[in-house]
Order: sequence, then C-alpha cells, then structure tokens
Amino acid sequence: MSDLKGIPVVTELARARSGEKYVTPQGFTAIRDGIKARGEAQPAGVTRKPSWLRAKAPAGEGFHAVKRIVREHRLATVCEEAKCPNIGECWNAGTGTIMLMGAVCTRACRFCAVDTGNPRGWLDAEEPLNVARSVELMGLKYVVLTSVNRDDLPDGGAGHYAACIRAIKQRVPATAVEALTPDFQGVLRDVETVVDSGLEVFAQNVETVRRLTHPVRDPRAGYDQTLRVLEHAKRHNSRVLTKTSLMLGLGEADDEVTRTMDDLRAVNVDILTLGQYLRPTVNHLPVQRFVAPAEFDRYREWALARGFLECVSGPLVRSSYRAEQALNRNNAGLDNGARAAGS
Repeated sequence: MSDLKGIPVVTELARARSGEKYVTPQGFTAIRDGIKARGEAQPAGVTRKPSWLRAKAPAGEGFHAVKRIVREHRLATVCEEAKCPNIGECWNAGTGTIMLMGAVCTRACRFCAVDTGNPRGWLDAEEPLNVARSVELMGLKYVVLTSVNRDDLPDGGAGHYAACIRAIKQRVPATAVEALTPDFQGVLRDVETVVDSGLEVFAQNVETVRRLTHPVRDPRAGYDQTLRVLEHAKRHNSRVLTKTSLMLGLGEADDEVTRTMDDLRAVNVDILTLGQYLRPTVNHLPVQRFVAPAEFDRYREWALARGFLECVSGPLVRSSYRAEQALNRNNAGLDNGARAAGS
C-alpha cells in the first residue's frame, strides 16, 4: 500500500475505509467519506439515538428499480453518497436526488460524508444526456439536481449544471427541476448561468447558524457568501423560488436559529427546510443534541410567522426530502407528533 502525506492510499478495487485515501477510476486521489481519520480520540457528543430517528432499511421493488437506473447511467446520487436515512422511502416513491459532476468534492465540510479530493477538471461529457434519460425512465414529475463542489473548474460547474437542466427540459419539458447548487465561490455570473437554464427552484444551503459556520463548513464556504448567492438568484429572476436548509443539533441556540431565519427572509428566501444533524462517521463533528419532534413543529411555526412560503421541518428532513410537496403548505405531509409517539 502506498502513502501520500502520511495517509495510506488504496486502489478503488480494494475498497477504502472511512478516512483513507484511494485512487478513483479517473486517476486522482480522494478521501473516503470526506474527512481523514485522526489518531486521537474524537469527542463522542450525544450518541444514543432516540426512537423518532429510526428509518426503515432500504428495500422494495421501487428502490431496486431506481438503483438499476442509477447504475446503468453512471449516476451519482446524494442519497447514497451522503448516507441519507430517507433513501428507501424516496426511491420507492420513484424520486431521487441526482448528484452531478461525480462523487468527489473539492471541499471537506466537517458534517458531510461525501468523498473529498481534486478531480483536476474531470467531467463526464455524457452526463447531461444520461441524467435526462434517467429522469424520463423514472417518470419523475419533479427532480432535484445537486452536486459536489467543483472549485477545480473555472465556473465551478455552472455550465455543466445548466446543460443538465436544459437536457431534462428538452426531453421531459413538464418535469419541474430544483437545483441545489454549490456557492460557486460567490461568483454571481455563475449563479446567473444556472438560474437562466429553465429551472423552477434554486437552492443553496446555509447549513448552520453564523457562529458555527466555520467549525461546520469548509473554510471556502461562508454564511454571508451563501446569503449573497441566494439574494442574487432571486433578484436575477424573481419567478424562480429560492430555498435553503439548516441542520439542527450542532450546538446552536434558539435565538441563533431565529436570527438565521431573519437573515434568510431579508434576502427573500422562499422555502426553508430544517432537519436533525446525524454524525456520518467518527471522524465528523459529534451531535450536541437530538431535537425533539415537538421542537421541529415550533421552529416551523417561527419560520412561517416570518413569511417563508413553506418550512419543511422534522428529524429526518433533508434539503431535498419530499421536495415536490414543499408548496402544499402541510409540512410535506410529515406528522412529527406521530413520530414522537413511535408510530
């Protein structure tokens, strides 16, 4: 086994363990699950999950059908790469969030289990067509496209995003498209490239409150940078809905959550999602608290009182969870009371 800067490097044939470096099929190195393993013990935080965080193991005909399509068309999904607990529910419903531009991110946020590396400009030129074909085969009426950060590309991947959206609209014009994008390092012309591609919803996640941004997010990300991106997207095309997501349980206080809501409404963000942070590996940030379902209901009330069109709020909510239901004004059909009761 070879070595790079003190981290063992394995080939993709020998599956790397979390925190190890490996060589991708494209020939560049990446770190499995995004954060390298540390020798010293990491803080445990709160570890015992409450009953309301149980999710069913992925299974079922719909799940396996979507999985086949994903494999056949060489697609990455954030459902798999970010270890989303809702993968079984969403894929059985025939929905999924497609992750563009590969499965290796140029950033290393301390909450995220997506692999980290430098793809050195690699892109799959066939991806726009493959994505459009897959959306058609899955019969999706609403699709979320997200991606890794690609700071190695001159436009951060904005042109590739736009090409994928246009390909979907050409093949299945009735399908609504939500793009959950990187921040493009705050370059607003790249934001415009995506907004002008024909999508319905533009999303960029603020992830956490201002105070916790840099313990949680990569140093190249920023609280104010995300606000500027969301503000510009709305200003550039007021018909496009803007959306963001906040993780809870990282040590934020209630007044910091409400202050974040106020900051988001000040730049006219339309939709907010709130979910529980879950530690993906021992190398990531520990959970500081598990937020009770009733608290999620209270946070949703606070958000709606501030003028958000909708706030989808619950323990297992992720930014793309039940995204097609976000404007039904019913918390996307979630019943937090039933979850708290264990039903």
